[in-house]
Amino acid sequence: MNMNVESRDHVARVAKALSDPNRLEMLEVMAHGRSCCGLPDAASRGVPGAEEPDGICVCEFQEQFGLAQSKVSYHLGVLKDAGLMKTETRGKWSFYTVDRDAVRAALEAFRALLKA
Repeated sequence: MNMNVESRDHVARVAKALSDPNRLEMLEVMAHGRSCCGLPDAASRGVPGAEEPDGICVCEFQEQFGLAQSKVSYHLGVLKDAGLMKTETRGKWSFYTVDRDAVRAALEAFRALLKA
């Protein structure tokens, strides 16, 4: 089965997103959630409506990875362009989580491409 151009383009965007160690680690942090790195609850940062925090904020990625805000935003943009994560805005903060359905679809596309 041959992939159409749109599918190949999407697989290429996903491959690009996964080609950087920082982005892979960001995905890992998002996939495991706040407890994986001892990140504080968003509620403790004064985020309205964040009693049950879900997702990781840019500022938390900055602290975790020691990167400038612009670098974190760049990496998150690449992951978002590849469709691998979701964004939820709460107050003035944006929180990022893995889009598990999109990741499963990307894995299936890789399998189809490689006929594995």
